[in-house]
Amino acid sequence: METQTKAKTGPLKAIGEKMMIMKVPSYGNSIFYSLGFLGITCFAILLASGLVMVFMGPAWWLANPAGIFFRSIHLWTAQAFVLIIILHALVVFSTSAFKPPRRLTWILGSIMFFLMLLEAEFGFYLRGDFSSQYRALQGADFWNGAFLGNIINTLNNAEIYGIHIVLIPAVIFALLILHYMLVKIRGIAAPYKKDFKYKTVAANHKRLFLRGAALAALIIILAVVFPSPLVTPVNIQKIAGENPELMAKTLESEYNRDSDTATYFDSIDPYKFDTRQIYVLRPYETYEQNIGNAASGAHLPPVPQIISTLVGTAKSGLYESMLNNFNPGINPTYALRFLSDTGVMDDEAASLHITTEQWGMMREESGKIPPGAWWLAPLGILDHTILANDNNGDRDGAIILALIMMLFIFLPYIPYANRIPEKLHLAEFIWKM
Repeated sequence: METQTKAKTGPLKAIGEKMMIMKVPSYGNSIFYSLGFLGITCFAILLASGLVMVFMGPAWWLANPAGIFFRSIHLWTAQAFVLIIILHALVVFSTSAFKPPRRLTWILGSIMFFLMLLEAEFGFYLRGDFSSQYRALQGADFWNGAFLGNIINTLNNAEIYGIHIVLIPAVIFALLILHYMLVKIRGIAAPYKKDFKYKTVAANHKRLFLRGAALAALIIILAVVFPSPLVTPVNIQKIAGENPELMAKTLESEYNRDSDTATYFDSIDPYKFDTRQIYVLRPYETYEQNIGNAASGAHLPPVPQIISTLVGTAKSGLYESMLNNFNPGINPTYALRFLSDTGVMDDEAASLHITTEQWGMMREESGKIPPGAWWLAPLGILDHTILANDNNGDRDGAIILALIMMLFIFLPYIPYANRIPEKLHLAEFIWKM
């Protein structure tokens, strides 16, 4: 019996030994050197919970108790993922573990880190509540300012779904394999101080997996105690029903081509459309065709009559449906831009204390746990200091962040900067743990 057990477990053990790092420096079993594995644990939980949510759909994760639980798991895991990878990068930086022959390992890890931040923010765009609507609008300003609005339209759910669910996870997964293989081949970095004494010991895999299990348990507890916040999304039907005068005023502004969308500063695709046609004339013509009274061109009634009719269609929910059907490939771009033009989005965000002026995007809503994208603090600092009076703040903020990102990625090659960790003397504290 004992022989059969060994025969069964032998191949599994052999595979494990090939996949896992077997020998580490004496400090390699500390929590500091488990952060990479804990990051992989988070990535696995995100993939699993995300796949369930994709198959079940938004209605499930927004309203069903089980769906809300999975949504909360996904959010808390994203929070943990970002925090753990930041700590992991700090350990690698503090111990100068990015120096030759590990430069490529650092570069791959840095690229994954920034992709992870993008992935987290794109996830916020897709949740389906007011926070995601407002974030998508603010994100559009950032990407347009960064000259990438023609490529990334955060108001296009299908596009962001593809990026968030397929593209970025696939790239991160590929980079993760390369990153780990380099670590396995070269081993955990030895101390740069030659006089620091250490031994080579067996890696404590049991302790490693226990830490991973403890992290998963903590995420589950947080998801139960502090579920993902949810603010009811805004829609055109609600605005038309509660404030028909505002609806009519916004339609008039779209017709006159003087709304925020019509005069958008970063006038790029997909905002290069005629607001008069999209928001007034085309919906009215579609409505007339549906009731068998088609009118066009010179036969159209006066503008006030058209607007009055469209307010009525908006109250019934038909107006927003028509907007979304005009170009399904970019849904809900037209509807979100119209909602933004009403001013209701900014008012609602201000009441929740999540506007840009209130360091928005770093919180979900006032007083709620968990927080929002707290990792966007550098952008908030820029917006409130250096770029406070900059009319091109989105563009300049994007440029500054891009430069910081490049410095971070190529740190191993930058003279003097790559010696900062040695000057700070933080490594010995980590090695002695």
